[in-house]
Amino acid sequence: MAKWTPKHEAPEPLEGPVVATITGGTIVWFVLFLVQLPFYGWFDEHGHTWWVWTCLAGGGLGFIGIWYVRRRDAAIRRTQAEEADAEAGRASSAPTD
Repeated sequence: MAKWTPKHEAPEPLEGPVVATITGGTIVWFVLFLVQLPFYGWFDEHGHTWWVWTCLAGGGLGFIGIWYVRRRDAAIRRTQAEEADAEAGRASSAPTD
């Protein structure tokens, strides 16, 4: 079987409000959990309790996601600041003619 090779380069990853997106998704999962909680009896009678627990798991995993993307965002900002400081240091130490 021949090895597959891409025909073009992969696009750059999209950067956006990642922390806000993950936070919003986590809120949605918890709201869905809270909305379904009063109907737990109905879900239990019909064998759909996994819907309730899936929403709770989504909210819990969302908290891990929030922690992760906040640390990632801080690391990206820290790296950019270090690179800017290094650039400024090179520019100021360059000989002027």
